[in-house]
Amino acid sequence: MPERRALGASGLVTAPLMLGGNVFGWTADRRTSFDILDAFVAGGGMLIDTADVYSAWVPGNAGGESETIIGEWLKARGRRDDVLIATKMGMLDGPDGKGLDPKHIAAAAEASLRRLGTDYIDLYFAHKDDESVPQAEALGALDALVGAGKVRAIGASNFTADRLASALAASDADGLARYTVLEPHYNLVERGFEGALQDLCVAENIGVVPYYALASGFLTGKYRDASDAAKSGGRGAGATKYLDDRGRRVLAALDAVAAEQDAAVATIALAWLAARPAVVAPIASASRIDQLPELLYSMAIRLTADQIERLDAASA
Repeated sequence: MPERRALGASGLVTAPLMLGGNVFGWTADRRTSFDILDAFVAGGGMLIDTADVYSAWVPGNAGGESETIIGEWLKARGRRDDVLIATKMGMLDGPDGKGLDPKHIAAAAEASLRRLGTDYIDLYFAHKDDESVPQAEALGALDALVGAGKVRAIGASNFTADRLASALAASDADGLARYTVLEPHYNLVERGFEGALQDLCVAENIGVVPYYALASGFLTGKYRDASDAAKSGGRGAGATKYLDDRGRRVLAALDAVAAEQDAAVATIALAWLAARPAVVAPIASASRIDQLPELLYSMAIRLTADQIERLDAASA
């Protein structure tokens, strides 16, 4: 059984890996998605990440496809009580527009609850900041969802340190629900989270669940040459942009540690991230069932201080 970690001050507890649901209804069809969800839970995973906008970018999709598949899986498996569902709003256009307008937040939450087939969301994120709406108004709408029992805890994604700090101050001033979890872009080759934002999360006991934990697949070691982009039907372009001198240093360090630990490169990259200050559970997704074991094994790996130091140095 993987260790359990407190998700900041949210009151929620999770295993140290979060399953990304962005692929459900996109690169993973319904049956494959069910298999992946089954394997994740069987392997000790608990926390599942999705968003209302997943996957509106696919021709023929309108958004909500991932939530719908997860909702159908929850119903089919009767699993609602032993998993945590996190979803996000603010990036999908609706009748009330998008962003963090209180009307949009309320409508988006109801739509997500309906698609998920549940009467509560464990963790509800503002998918990105919206400076056009006073923070107290957005937080008031989120606080109302918490008060109604429709949301257990709230989180922020893609917020700067200054904006997250001001949101926390607005919550405290008005007695509103606080952001207790942050979902930032963070991995071995994208370390912009470190510094003021990480320091704030440590100081305020905000649990961090980084997205793109494997840098669009680059940190799986699958992309070693620009021509490797074709391996993923063109989606590899997001990974091969890291193939510079620094990226190759990171891969070499990952290869060395992976050999020492007798583990996959992706496993080591996730284990490094899970060991960072404030990080509770990196987010990783799988489009095929055979990708799950190396993700799940990251929950069992313990890197040595020397291994962490070498990875730090290679990616500095």
